[in-house]
Amino acid sequence: MNITLPAETLNLLKRVSGGNRSRFIDKAVKHYAATQSRANLRKLLKEGALRNAARDLEIAEEWFPLDEEAWESLEK
Repeated sequence: MNITLPAETLNLLKRVSGGNRSRFIDKAVKHYAATQSRANLRKLLKEGALRNAARDLEIAEEWFPLDEEAWESLEK
């Protein structure tokens, strides 16, 4: 595989790779993929929570009296 990097990036790679550019690039790509996947999942979860917030609050309010009654009966 051949890749072309800007001179500035290549100089940085030489400084930080410890002499093994292939291993460094392998780790960097894997790290990038893992962090982007987590960031994307976090984003999707947040969007879903915001989209369903009103519905979830309505359900919680609907069931609250039953939950409260159940807890009171356990305390007796």
